[in-house]
Amino acid sequence: MNNNDEEDILAETDAYFVWRSEEEGEFVYHLELGGVTLHMTSEEWNELVELMKAVP
Repeated sequence: MNNNDEEDILAETDAYFVWRSEEEGEFVYHLELGGVTLHMTSEEWNELVELMKAVP
């Protein structure tokens, strides 16, 4: 992780890790999937969450 003022671990498993940092007054979500990390704005994160809720 980097050295931002505020970082929150949201969820983790043996292979995956989701955390949130505050950067310039906005939250950035970080989804670590093995060797790949996705960095998303709050808007992008909310859209991904809604997408995953729609998966049967």
